[in-house]
Amino acid sequence: MFLYIVSTPIGNLKDITLRALDTFKGVDLILCEDTRVTSKLLQKYDIKKPLLSYHQHSKISQIDKILELLGEGKNIALVSDAGTPGISDPGNMLVQKTLEKFGDSVKIVPIPGASALTALASVSGINTDKFLFMGFLPVKKGRSKILEEIKNSEHPVIFYESRYKIIKTLNDLKGIVPSAQAIVGRELTKIFETIYRGKIEEVLEKIKNDPQKGEYVVLIQN
Repeated sequence: MFLYIVSTPIGNLKDITLRALDTFKGVDLILCEDTRVTSKLLQKYDIKKPLLSYHQHSKISQIDKILELLGEGKNIALVSDAGTPGISDPGNMLVQKTLEKFGDSVKIVPIPGASALTALASVSGINTDKFLFMGFLPVKKGRSKILEEIKNSEHPVIFYESRYKIIKTLNDLKGIVPSAQAIVGRELTKIFETIYRGKIEEVLEKIKNDPQKGEYVVLIQN
């Protein structure tokens, strides 16, 4: 029995790996956040497989159903809408529950590929031998503490942000680390890919003047 954790493109569908495609062809079922998104990827490569929804709002009963399928000997692939499962999404919970129930009798296999985190780090021009990854910043509870961690970090900090909150977050950071450098990626690998660089205030003004589209990846260097 196999549970494959498969990375998918973060925008450009050509970024799928050959190994990921082979994995999709070989499994019995694919777990996905949004079946419509995953269907587009599979259709592009003429792959037809049953899909089952699994996302951050899935109930425990859905996890139990997946574990039951693994127990029946099904080989399953887990994907997120974009990027690598388990990075700021519920993939880790499924892996944990699988390990608790089956131990080594289910082999959990990573199929690596695209990640917005590493994509931005690779073009940042910042030394990222060590960095602090924050995922998505909290909106309210715990936000002040996280911002304080960013302020005091000795290493570059990378996090994800939505188009709805990017302006507020950069405004907050401008108030606590005004001299920090920021590298912000918008729509990475897509047609409107943009990478903003400069002091936080400079980057903030650039983003204000552009349409806020898709999701953002932010790197802060104090």
